[in-house]
Amino acid sequence: MAVPTLRCGFSGSRWTFALVDRGCRHRTVATFNWIRGQSSVAQQPLHTAQKPRKGAQEWAAVVGLEIHAQISSNSKLFSGAEVRFAAPPNSLVSFFDASLPGTLPVLNRRCVEAAVMTGLALNCHINQKSLFDRKHYFYADLPAGYQITQQRLPIAVNGNLAYSICVGKQQREITKTVRVKQIQLEQDSGKSLHDDLRSQTLVDLNRAEGQLRVDANVSVHHPGEPLGVRTEVKNLNSIRFLAKAIDYEIQRQISELENGGEILNETRSFDYKLGCTVPMRDKEGKQDYRFMPEPNLPPLLLYDSTSLPAGADPQQVIDIDRIRETLPELPSETRARLVQQYGMLPEHSFTLLNEVGLLEFFQNVIKETRAEPKKVVSWVLNTFLGYLKQQNLAVSESPVPPSALAELLDLLHTRAISSAAAKQVFEELWKSPGKPPAQIVSEKQLGLLQDREALEELCRATLDGHPQVVRDVKGGNPRAINKLIGLVRKATQGRAEPALIKQILEKQLSSPAP
Repeated sequence: MAVPTLRCGFSGSRWTFALVDRGCRHRTVATFNWIRGQSSVAQQPLHTAQKPRKGAQEWAAVVGLEIHAQISSNSKLFSGAEVRFAAPPNSLVSFFDASLPGTLPVLNRRCVEAAVMTGLALNCHINQKSLFDRKHYFYADLPAGYQITQQRLPIAVNGNLAYSICVGKQQREITKTVRVKQIQLEQDSGKSLHDDLRSQTLVDLNRAEGQLRVDANVSVHHPGEPLGVRTEVKNLNSIRFLAKAIDYEIQRQISELENGGEILNETRSFDYKLGCTVPMRDKEGKQDYRFMPEPNLPPLLLYDSTSLPAGADPQQVIDIDRIRETLPELPSETRARLVQQYGMLPEHSFTLLNEVGLLEFFQNVIKETRAEPKKVVSWVLNTFLGYLKQQNLAVSESPVPPSALAELLDLLHTRAISSAAAKQVFEELWKSPGKPPAQIVSEKQLGLLQDREALEELCRATLDGHPQVVRDVKGGNPRAINKLIGLVRKATQGRAEPALIKQILEKQLSSPAP
């Protein structure tokens, strides 16, 4: 209760972001052009207009998201009660959280700063004056009978979020932009715990347990016609379920309308087991929340460098420009830096950022190795990430630390081992954590053959032992030399570089027989 939530709203034909900050909320909206039976939203997030198949009619889907995100803070939005995950029910409840008479809200500074930082990251206009309101409704987990929110004048408005997707076989990068309508600080309600065995419902006023919830508003219409009636799919708590719910709801509405039915303005929930949405309640009798100004909270005043009062105590005011200076590098900036600094492909930068901990792992390897960045990218994204996915492990659970991979790549860079041997060493590192790569190379005798004379003798013996392959090469079949290279590598147990073997073989093949 009184947990800070950010509510973000992404709006219709656009996106509306509404952030709820254990009290903050954003609202977001997007439009999709849809052909009956075409690929899902989950697969193609922003579909551009396409020509319908013969006999098919084009539909446009409008999706608005209201995103409730819990702010990371030590105490709640309007009280000093602690915030702690999985605490015993009702063990972190202040008098204000329980709505005892005479208790007053005290705004959490950390939550305000987090809301401002979120607004700046989403390119919003930060209102230097914002207001709090009471939203009245009755529910068992809302003991006050109202919720403190920001209906009239939220803390941030009119933002946008640019993002890139890779499409097509060539993984072409396309940039899209979503509009953010507003971000508002909002008090969270309690949590209802339903006990079906005893036919009773218990209430936990700790709250702060759900870190992210999304409500999706979905409607469909024919392009050029008025927007359709929308439905709201409530309380989605994963990106995968969000995509599936939107996908299903768009197809359901199209099917309903094409069969002569009508869409009701109703609230629905997503049944993840069945993969469909089901009705909760209709909205025909629209609820009157009786919004009114919150009498116990004055307007929230923020300042920038031009409006900051002279001699103001930094602990008593919130400076927007100071918060702007503390913004971390945003994902889009990080991706651009990686592409420019290391010459990697854009899609590789996406993978590094999308896997938790992978970017930090990559950067630590880069710091400790002399290998080329592109070689590091290849090993991290192909070999290292491949092993993680095969074992279903997170980066933090990897038995191979960045320092071990860096040492292995150094051995490869200095030509102490071959590429094939490096893969054997990595496999051994995975099986035997803590053992240095150099020790594995020594124990398994995987070091490259450094004696050129010995290698030349081995190549000559291979040519002498396979006269038919030699005739094939000299007869104009250049691929036949690959068999000879393979035979030499087998004889050296992979300890010779293929390029060097090829160089020696070609020289011996072009020279007259001794």
